[in-house]
Amino acid sequence: QVQLVESGGGLVQPGGSLRLSCVTSNSDFSAYAMGWYRQSPGKERELVATITSLGIANYPDSVKGRFTISRDNAKNTVYLQMNNLKPEDTARYYCNARRYPNIYWGQGTQVTVSS
Repeated sequence: QVQLVESGGGLVQPGGSLRLSCVTSNSDFSAYAMGWYRQSPGKERELVATITSLGIANYPDSVKGRFTISRDNAKNTVYLQMNNLKPEDTARYYCNARRYPNIYWGQGTQVTVSS
């Protein structure tokens, strides 16, 4: 069983930045595709960013140009740098690890963007 632990969330003003981290217990981390998702109360969980095992990143238009996903295979860690945060970015952010047929989720970290 792979464990994922997110950190780095918090309260930030609009226009501010945060960097989320997700550390995994996965000894085969480099072979996994990693992703960040978010969920607000009453809404479905939505994709924020993904990065393949080869380091290719993908973003939805809602965060493109503001968020950057990266990975450090030596540290079994994936990051999400979030800049120019907006109130609509407020959500619980979850880390995800995928390698067919397995998918693992962390418990999430709360991000609140408010003045």
